[in-house]
Amino acid sequence: MAEDKKYSLVLVEDDEFLASIYQTKFDMEGFKVSIAGNGEEGLKLVEKKMPDIVLLDILLPKLDGFAVLERLKSNPKTKHIPVILLTNLGQKDDVDRGVELGAADYLIKAHFKPSETVDKVRKIIAQSKKEK
Repeated sequence: MAEDKKYSLVLVEDDEFLASIYQTKFDMEGFKVSIAGNGEEGLKLVEKKMPDIVLLDILLPKLDGFAVLERLKSNPKTKHIPVILLTNLGQKDDVDRGVELGAADYLIKAHFKPSETVDKVRKIIAQSKKEK
């Protein structure tokens, strides 16, 4: 069955504590997780791993999440990979900008438990697989 396939995920998050919480949760759910601690590292990791999905913080060192998203979506190799912005920036302008740049979804960390984030990720991967 398709459920047996391990989906790969790149998490771009500079908060090590949060990153480890999400990594543990996604590992338990059967995902292969790779973590980048800044935007530049995140871009390189996504291009190298070509994951099924990217969870991307916005406030990052070196290159912010909007810049990372923009580069991923303008690169023919990575533009098909769904990106979920996972951030504490909840202003409407930030949400609108993320969606305009091509984010599949925009989750505010404080509003979603890691288990809910896993559910969202599964839905978006399923959706993106149907569209291919």
